[in-house]
Amino acid sequence: MIAKPQLTKTEATDLKVKLFRGFSDSSRLSILNALREGPKKVNEIVTATGLTQSNVSNHLSCLRCCDLVVRQQQGRFVYYQLSDVRITKFLDLADELIADVALGVDSCPRYDVPREGTF
Repeated sequence: MIAKPQLTKTEATDLKVKLFRGFSDSSRLSILNALREGPKKVNEIVTATGLTQSNVSNHLSCLRCCDLVVRQQQGRFVYYQLSDVRITKFLDLADELIADVALGVDSCPRYDVPREGTF
């Protein structure tokens, strides 16, 4: 077993911010949600999300780099899947939480979703 590095509270917080940034992009979240159902080829992710093939490929690259998604070659096809079952649990928990706090989150002016092309 690989020993996990000991992080300071600040380092741990910074890593959590990066993790949540991976979930905060609507395209990446759509891809992660599609993969909750199981492994998919890129064209299946495109169909499930309505995103373009190039957009899906770009975000899959990001998600793979962050170890949230893995790819598996099966014959001539490449399948993508969530790297850890806890990601599904995390998304399920987010769904449950939203069911309880959606009104407050939706009405919070500080949580406005940035428009495409803005930060």
